[in-house]
Amino acid sequence: MFCIEIDFDSEEALYMQLRNQIIMGIAMKNLTEGQSLPSVRALADEIGINMHTVNKAYALLRQEGFIRLDRRRGAVIALNDDKLEALNQMREDLKVILAWGRCKNIEAPEVHMLIDEIYSDYEKVKGR
Repeated sequence: MFCIEIDFDSEEALYMQLRNQIIMGIAMKNLTEGQSLPSVRALADEIGINMHTVNKAYALLRQEGFIRLDRRRGAVIALNDDKLEALNQMREDLKVILAWGRCKNIEAPEVHMLIDEIYSDYEKVKGR
């Protein structure tokens, strides 16, 4: 398992931090299809957070198609291949992010540069 770091001083909810770090772990190939995640109790103890917080993050990841819950293996990385659904969700998420950026006077070329930069990081680990 890759290292998960929670920022207890952040305004972002702990379960969202955990969810986001697991998604980043998948994108960076630190977590792969079929890999088991720690049990809710083990991860809560390891990070020092409440079990309900881990459970909420796992439930959200399952709902979003990143993990499945297996009776024997617990939470397992299982990516949902519904690209159209993912694109629609991404569009909705980006609307808010881009509106925020526009309010902060961030121009379209700057956004494109950021996207290219971030995607290039994922491309570097593609062969991992």
